[in-house]
Amino acid sequence: MRILLRVKPGASRTAVGGRYDGPSGPALVVAVAARAVEGQATKAVLTAVAAEFGVRRSAVTLVRGATSRDKLVEVEGEANDIRAQLELLLG
Repeated sequence: MRILLRVKPGASRTAVGGRYDGPSGPALVVAVAARAVEGQATKAVLTAVAAEFGVRRSAVTLVRGATSRDKLVEVEGEANDIRAQLELLLG
């Protein structure tokens, strides 16, 4: 399942949850403590998303937005479980 993300690098702590209504539609907000330097924030985002959805890190791949705050990721797993968790996180 593909999920739109809005990343907030340099946050005080890592958190996944909230809704950002951007130009591409509603996106899940992911705040990470890592800075947006040399892909550190992107790696932290992928790890945080995997943990939140209860999948292995290798089950989350970046589709688009390596250097952008707006990212599109693919999360492999049971679609109904992922969709239910996404709805909960979006609020």
